[in-house]
Amino acid sequence: MIAKKHEHETTSVLAVCDKEHLGKTYEDGKLFFNVSERFFSGEEIGENELIELIKEVDSINFFGNKCVEIAQKEGLISESNVITIKGFKHAQVYKI
Repeated sequence: MIAKKHEHETTSVLAVCDKEHLGKTYEDGKLFFNVSERFFSGEEIGENELIELIKEVDSINFFGNKCVEIAQKEGLISESNVITIKGFKHAQVYKI
């Protein structure tokens, strides 16, 4: 997986994607998703690193079956909050 933490004055966003999706664009009917290198390109991480990064941010943007399934396993996302584009899972998490 690839993750990039975006820090702003009052919030932080984590962009996470499965490595094979970086730089690709997916369209499926009315759904469109660009896994842009500008937003997602960061460091390669494993499951434990992802779990730690999740604790540090205010919102998370996931693209890819592996990273979404880890978030589901950690109780951050339910299946009803996941959309699928061309067979690949996408979800967003906002901490309140």
